[in-house]
Amino acid sequence: MSRIPLLNAAQTTPNRQQTLAAIHAAFGATPNMFRAVANSPAALQGMWGMFGALGGGVITPQLGEKIAVAIANRNACHYCLAAHTALGRKAGASRQDMVDAQLGRSDDPATAAALAFALKVVNARGDVEDADVQGLRDAGFDDEALMEILAHVALNLFTNYVNVVFDVPVDFPAIELR
Repeated sequence: MSRIPLLNAAQTTPNRQQTLAAIHAAFGATPNMFRAVANSPAALQGMWGMFGALGGGVITPQLGEKIAVAIANRNACHYCLAAHTALGRKAGASRQDMVDAQLGRSDDPATAAALAFALKVVNARGDVEDADVQGLRDAGFDDEALMEILAHVALNLFTNYVNVVFDVPVDFPAIELR
């Protein structure tokens, strides 16, 4: 049972209805996480806006989802692990790719570098070293991609905390933490 109400778009304010309608159109349903975040129109608009902005960035959707599952696994966020695994598969990743990403691994050196960096940021609470940033550059990421990788980390920390703190019911196929 969620620790915060899961708002119904039909029974809320017009500004929330508009954002929830856009979310519903994108997913074909309104995931519970968004219904929880809708308790704050500012948080909902901010989160949805960041998803949209990053979706149009230089980081591929598949890499973004792999970063998300690595962070979700690290933070034991069942909701985000389930949601981003499904989204990663939709973006073309194999089941094994997503399992590997949960553990911060990839056969692709650039993806492996991005996952290692993302997990280092989470584990070290942002206290990374010059060599960590240089490792991303050496893997082929430019400054725009570096900033987007960090933005994906920040967004996923927020969504993980929303779901863990408020015990939002998972409405995607469950995935086992590793």
